Amino acid sequence: MAVNLKGRDLISLQDYSEEEIWQILKTAEYLKMLQKSGGKWRPLEGKTLGMLFTKPSTRTRVSFEVAIYQLGGYGLFLTGNELQLRRGEAIADTARVLSRYLDGLMIRTYDHDEVIDLAHYADIPIINGLTDLVHPTQVLADFFTLYEKKGHLRGLKLAYIGDGNNVTHSLMFGAAKVGIDLSVATPEGYEPNEEVVKVARRDAEESGASIELFHDPWEAVRGADAVYTDVWASMGQEEEHAERVKVFQPYQVNEELMAAAKGNALFLHCLPAHRGEEVTDEVIDGDQSVVFDEAENRLHVHKAILALLL
Repeated sequence: MAVNLKGRDLISLQDYSEEEIWQILKTAEYLKMLQKSGGKWRPLEGKTLGMLFTKPSTRTRVSFEVAIYQLGGYGLFLTGNELQLRRGEAIADTARVLSRYLDGLMIRTYDHDEVIDLAHYADIPIINGLTDLVHPTQVLADFFTLYEKKGHLRGLKLAYIGDGNNVTHSLMFGAAKVGIDLSVATPEGYEPNEEVVKVARRDAEESGASIELFHDPWEAVRGADAVYTDVWASMGQEEEHAERVKVFQPYQVNEELMAAAKGNALFLHCLPAHRGEEVTDEVIDGDQSVVFDEAENRLHVHKAILALLL
């Protein structure tokens, strides 16, 4: 592949073509192979990545910090409380200043418009580490894991069970680009964003994929090559947790629901998992689970993103 992504932002997978997504996945494959064989590649020697967090993080922070280090660069951890943004400095000014110091900025925050504004005013690549709308870097790791285990993506059926949240949205955008058939099952009132569905289905028409929405989880997982779930209450929804547990209980991924998928179906979860809620111990710790391979692959995919964009 000869796709040049230098200087690009990564805000949403909807902005990337199938070829560009595969450029990231194949680069991640090479970097993982290189690390496992004891090799090193340090293309970002002397470069600095800012990592701005207004949301708590385990995997995103650690994987990006290790990723930039392994590529020869330096990761600078920043929190919203430490920057002048909390004291009213305009995002435009912050973006312009950080562009003079950094070679790239990864941000994990609530409001998607903050990422859009940073990208508009910054002269460096802006990488979306998560917003309330989308979670593109997670889904790239999910697709890399599926590719590793299944050998291909086009034509796979992926069933997502649970809340129509940011992970769901990125799965829809990404699946539509790479030709994965995606079935999403949510309770009534918790469906994905209508505009996201519309755009993803438009892209799916071009790739030959399908984006289907259900309220019945059993119907969604029928014939699936992989089953995916996420927490029922995302960050910022803690006050809704008790009510959501009642509503989402029929959407728990357990051994019975997994049995409705293909016999060799994989189980995925972006973590952290609330065991006993959206997934049982038997599933997440079972032979079909690739959850911890998926978590490891965040590192390799993040290295690929940084190597290609910075």
